[in-house]
Amino acid sequence: MSVHQYLMYVVMPIICLAFFLIFFRFLKGPKVVDRVVAIDLIITSGIGLIGVFCILYNNASFLDVAMILALIAFLSTIAFSYYLDNGENNKPKKDE
Repeated sequence: MSVHQYLMYVVMPIICLAFFLIFFRFLKGPKVVDRVVAIDLIITSGIGLIGVFCILYNNASFLDVAMILALIAFLSTIAFSYYLDNGENNKPKKDE
């Protein structure tokens, strides 16, 4: 089994299955945090698929797209965690 066959018949179906399971978690997620983590994992799965396509098509320009997507995912996760932290600190406190 060559590397290309392994990527096509093993790695890509596993990543696609993970993508659909994560997307189901995104739709069902009871909290906003669950949905944000699911979006982050979807982007990470997309980066993995881009890496597989980079190897299959022998095109290094796909790696630039993957790096930009990883940077956007990282910055969005940081921004959301900052938003959650400030949202908790700005709530009025109830006196008991």
